[in-house]
Amino acid sequence: MSNPIGSTRQRLINAALQLFTTQGVTVTTTRQIAEQAQVNEVTLFRHFGNKHGLLLAVISESQVFQEMGESLKAQADETISVYQALRDYCEGRLLALEKIPELVRSLVGESGNYPLENRQALGRSLTQANYFVAEYLATVMEREQLHIQLPAQKLASLLNSMLLGYAVIEFTSEYHELWHDRDEFLEDLAALFLKVATNSTSLVKTESFVCEKVIDLPENLVHVILQRAKKSGLRDYALMYVLFGAGLSPSEIANLQRAHQISNEKQHLLQIVQTSSRQAPVNQWIMGKHYGSYTRNPLTQWLKNRKDEHSALFINNNQPISEAEIIQCWQMLTEGLLTPEGEKPVIEQAQHTWCVEMLMKGMSLEDMSIIMGWSLAKLQPFARRAREKSALEQAVRLDHKS
Repeated sequence: MSNPIGSTRQRLINAALQLFTTQGVTVTTTRQIAEQAQVNEVTLFRHFGNKHGLLLAVISESQVFQEMGESLKAQADETISVYQALRDYCEGRLLALEKIPELVRSLVGESGNYPLENRQALGRSLTQANYFVAEYLATVMEREQLHIQLPAQKLASLLNSMLLGYAVIEFTSEYHELWHDRDEFLEDLAALFLKVATNSTSLVKTESFVCEKVIDLPENLVHVILQRAKKSGLRDYALMYVLFGAGLSPSEIANLQRAHQISNEKQHLLQIVQTSSRQAPVNQWIMGKHYGSYTRNPLTQWLKNRKDEHSALFINNNQPISEAEIIQCWQMLTEGLLTPEGEKPVIEQAQHTWCVEMLMKGMSLEDMSIIMGWSLAKLQPFARRAREKSALEQAVRLDHKS
């Protein structure tokens, strides 16, 4: 038999969380919460006393931090490098905060009006979150045999403070010009964090360490993913084609517009405007296999068959596709596949694969830096990987001659 009291209490908490998230704590009234929960306002007062009592329950009884801890434990076993661990965690937290800007503004700007017990509850929740992050970082760094200068708990505190500071600045100011976008902030944060963690004395050394582990995908695996995408549908095929044929990141793809496409018989380019403006080529050949022409390929076919008027290059459910949805598509198409290292392919490896392939074809680091928008230091590990693959191919050719 269900408990009507517990059910009513939970409905009030859920309604409060939804309203606090969408319009902030101060603006939200107890009458609005009661109406959202479909109960009498008197019932709210009987359960929680007032709005601050309800806010205390929302903070204290939320499962979000426990769920985050479980998610990080699972993620720690899948991350391919320390840098990737940092990027995955930071990007995930920022994406979550970007969904609740009004709640963040309220908790930061209005917390001085909250009772002491509310502020204490918020502090305990942040401490709990910090504990999970510290465990996560310690697990990944131990696996990578990285010697760190500070305890994991301290590193987690620094990292979370920087992420919260970023959110506060983004949600409370405009045109600050402190960074171009979230990707640039994450890149700088990861480099700085690794420098602090390892006490590195060289900025170039730190930047090289950020990309120390280049893991490109083998030819057969790339073509399997593309074939799966082809069977899945025109959009998924076009998405994988751009990932492997243009070397773009999910965030760059999510920001593409139809107008950013430049296609004729001699070339197929995409205009990237998310960071510094640049153009990226869309290759006809991917890992030795031809995927159409400059004017007829998976991307142009996807656009030709669309009936909508959206300006976004990629859409999902009649809305511009998000970075998270692109990653979800990748996970679906790579389900059950393993890399030669025995790991599940991650979406960053598509960009690694494209970069290594272009360097093997003869593109210089300077030109690649222009195309990718990356520094020469960041590209050094990719150049080494390209040389490794070229050396292996030469060794195989020599063996065939024998």
